[in-house]
Amino acid sequence: METSVTIIGLVIAIIVAIPVYFSARSSAANKSKILNIKKKFNASHPEDFNLTESQSNKTLTIDQKNRRFVLMNFNPNQQESTFVDLKNISSCKLVLTTDGNSDTILKIDFEFQEKETSKKITIPFYDFDDDRIKQISAYQDHIFAKKWLKIIQDSISR
Repeated sequence: METSVTIIGLVIAIIVAIPVYFSARSSAANKSKILNIKKKFNASHPEDFNLTESQSNKTLTIDQKNRRFVLMNFNPNQQESTFVDLKNISSCKLVLTTDGNSDTILKIDFEFQEKETSKKITIPFYDFDDDRIKQISAYQDHIFAKKWLKIIQDSISR
């Protein structure tokens, strides 16, 4: 009886430990990637990016003091990071692309307008074709993008 209880206990412990191990390992790898990207855009002081948030394979970080913004997309199809110096930006807005027949969101982009040239810089944030969960993720990403739009606009207006 004691041997079977011990074996069952070990099996349960292993079943719980394996996913926790891989989750912790993945989290450490992502933190390392994020830090390396921050160092790429501010080698001497990556910690200046004082606000960082992640959701759905996207990480957004901002240096509110020096007004710098980085969007990191860790999508399996297209991994990229985009830097924007907010000192040179006059405004930012979200641009939604929807299906003509419905309210289905197909794309969400951040659109920045430069002060000097009035040139528009478009940074893709959400793309329906890259989304595995489809509309559930679109809704969550839209809420997340709205939150960050406010943060970016506050930094621009300083």
